[in-house]
Amino acid sequence: MSQNGSGVLPNNYETELQEWIQDEKAAIELIHIVGQLWFEKSIELVIFRNQLVDRSASEILNLHNYARTIVGRPIAIQDTIILAREIFNKEIAPSRIDIGRLATEWLNEKALYPSSVEFINDKLAAFLGNDKRVLTPKDVVLYGFGRIGRIAAREIIAQAGKGEQLRLRAIVTRSNSDEDITKRAALLRTDSVHGPFPGTIIEDLENKALIINGHTVKMIAASDPAAVDYHAYGIENALLIDNTGVTRDRKGLSEHLKSQGISKVLLTAPGKGDIPNIVYGVNQSSADKDNETIFSAASCTTNAIVPVLKVIQKNLGIVSGHIETIHAYTNDQNLLDNYHKKYRRGRAAALNMVITETGAGSAVSKVIPELAGKLTSNAVRVPVPNVSLAILNLKIESATSKDDLNSLLRNAALKGELVEQIQFSMSQELVSSDLVGNSCASIVDSPATIVSDDNKSIVLYVWYDNEYGYTRQVVRFAKYLAEVIRLTYY
Repeated sequence: MSQNGSGVLPNNYETELQEWIQDEKAAIELIHIVGQLWFEKSIELVIFRNQLVDRSASEILNLHNYARTIVGRPIAIQDTIILAREIFNKEIAPSRIDIGRLATEWLNEKALYPSSVEFINDKLAAFLGNDKRVLTPKDVVLYGFGRIGRIAAREIIAQAGKGEQLRLRAIVTRSNSDEDITKRAALLRTDSVHGPFPGTIIEDLENKALIINGHTVKMIAASDPAAVDYHAYGIENALLIDNTGVTRDRKGLSEHLKSQGISKVLLTAPGKGDIPNIVYGVNQSSADKDNETIFSAASCTTNAIVPVLKVIQKNLGIVSGHIETIHAYTNDQNLLDNYHKKYRRGRAAALNMVITETGAGSAVSKVIPELAGKLTSNAVRVPVPNVSLAILNLKIESATSKDDLNSLLRNAALKGELVEQIQFSMSQELVSSDLVGNSCASIVDSPATIVSDDNKSIVLYVWYDNEYGYTRQVVRFAKYLAEVIRLTYY
């Protein structure tokens, strides 16, 4: 075959371009099916835990190619289209289905099935029938509207679907003047770290509300948690998410329960005393959601390290260890040098690395009791606004190698009870900004893994979006408490 002057086969260019166009057309069809499943049937398709709702055609194709690093081969959009059509044509209960896993199994097992119909009937047998999971919507109140509160609002709205899960009904702040509501709407609409809100936000100042993607959310002013009559706003049996961190003990948080309309409280900070500290995916089954009324979603760092520690403890055993967190600066620090009640945190956050304490090491024992007294911890706040890194330096009971250790964590990220919590990265070029908006609690940086010569001392580097990834954990636990968890196929 002749070549042009550039040495490139001329037909390859046109062939590959036409193949890409056909793939984009298929991706557009998949977008249509994904939307219909989500809004009409409460069925959410994801691909290796990456959402497909509200994605562009090129983003969807990129996620298909991402499968190469996960399962060793790319997933063709034509295969996911076939399976998505079959899912749409079935009567399936509200669910969250990883079409990446399904497509991988289809490629590996299609010879065993007469058609894709029989394949779906077999794999999703437990999902068939709308009566398999009936969801009762749960009212949610956000108490406080700072970094976590605004991300929680975005996520609850984004995950509303046809309205059968969490319903954001109210946001409580110190003031609800017209100016205050307008400013809070602006902060929700645009975020310097997480970008613009992908939807519409309308200020209804006359009714003291924000209309967010069609959801009317009341803006309530209160300084006393016990003083709000939520019944007056039509809010019943609600889950209140307290993201102020003002009070963390049972006495203070119980004030919320004196309000008419609140049945449970979820704190987005470590709880003190006997408050259950829960890392969703690890110990939520220990939460007595029928009788307990106050829960804590622990801290962002605890949520990042506990899933990985659980895998290591279960499979290799942990003798002792030290956890160092390289943490993004927060609003708790000063923008410029000024007085602060804690040591070093008074120095300018965006100009300094600041050694400070973290309770993550001791907090682990509240989630994994067998690690009590085995871990120490410390933190360094660094001049980035988001995404943090936990360095786990552990002495283990059973010898391992770097390859075996990484394989263990990769398997945990692909199957089992921690697939929403752990992501396994093989990128040699990964940096913190790459992980802004990552929904997982823990991202294992596998190229950075270190195993000592005696094979019993290991160092793991675990990234986490301390804002978004943590908030996704809060929302997962909120859904669990509200009993609106859908069936899942991961």
